[in-house]
Amino acid sequence: MPNHSDVGRRARLARPGPLRLALTVALAGLMAGCSSPPASDPSANSPHRNAKGFHNPSGVQVEKPLGDLLRWQWEKWRDGLPVAARQATPQQAPDLAFLQANARAGAQMQPALTWIGHASTLVQASGLNVLTDPMFSQRAFMVQWIGPQRQQPPGLTLDQLPPIDVVLISHNHYDHLDRASVQALAAQAGGSPLFLVPLGLKAWMQDQGIERVEELDWWQERRVAGVDFALTPVQHWSARGVSDHNHSLWGGWTVLGPDFHWYFSGDTGYSADFKATRERYAARQVPAQGGGFDLALIAIGAYAPRWFMKEQHVDPDEAVQVHLDLGAKRSVGVHWGTFLLSDEALDQPPLDLAQARQTRGLSEADFGVMALGETRRLPRRTVSPP
Repeated sequence: MPNHSDVGRRARLARPGPLRLALTVALAGLMAGCSSPPASDPSANSPHRNAKGFHNPSGVQVEKPLGDLLRWQWEKWRDGLPVAARQATPQQAPDLAFLQANARAGAQMQPALTWIGHASTLVQASGLNVLTDPMFSQRAFMVQWIGPQRQQPPGLTLDQLPPIDVVLISHNHYDHLDRASVQALAAQAGGSPLFLVPLGLKAWMQDQGIERVEELDWWQERRVAGVDFALTPVQHWSARGVSDHNHSLWGGWTVLGPDFHWYFSGDTGYSADFKATRERYAARQVPAQGGGFDLALIAIGAYAPRWFMKEQHVDPDEAVQVHLDLGAKRSVGVHWGTFLLSDEALDQPPLDLAQARQTRGLSEADFGVMALGETRRLPRRTVSPP
């Protein structure tokens, strides 16, 4: 088996030429854009919004100036990063029979998580089939002939999904909010799922022909069939082009059902928001009511180089701290193994997670990763009788 230095040497020899580098920088510049005042949108009024757009609770400025972006792209090209993965992202044939039967089980539904890829997961719990940040397209960009390309097929195809009840969107970046995917879901047999989105995204969704959509500000909740969905603050930013920076909000999702509590981080840098989320719902998660989050889905990828990514993407060590801050019983790492978005190798996040886990004295059962297409069945909450 080739060692890491051999892989890196081959990557440097195969690095793109100047034309491709220039195109990469241009695309990155388009995705980064320049801040501009948000368009007037009364529906997006929020204490987290000012004349420049939405902002993080901490006041941390996540976006980098163009000079930093160019420096990153130059160093990336110079050093031939990311190096090739030593191992392919693990894949497993989906258990379609279980997923479909579980989808029809109603109150008897077994809590279960299926990793589709990147930040896309299927969570079946409390009688609802919920998708997070559905991304089924080949490229994470505004067109499908250029931009970050999927390195692994989705663990489930759109046709293999059970009927979806709720879709959760964390923010509007292309690898989390994919036009073709949400349009396909809205057209599913039996009717559109309910799309829950951060403040400022409803109009965009309606422009795609999606009408069953509701937008939330941080800490706002929406109850669906006895399950509470709350948009909770994280440290990130939003944009789909050069003129809409931070015009829409971003966030994680807290989902509280009668027999299962779970959390989805979306994209985030490390901040005090996770402790705030735990404190916010502490009264509903006392031991007699089943304790803390039964499951947390935490981003662990797209973190290198740290000087550029730190404010917007946690690394695996910080992800472990997020797990601890939330008081989660178990966590699963997502946002890795699918798209090459940063400088670490595609298979590096689980390796760094294992090291961070060992340092903190945690087991793989506490915080691990899954194979694409894998379904993990999880226990229901144990609630003491009144």
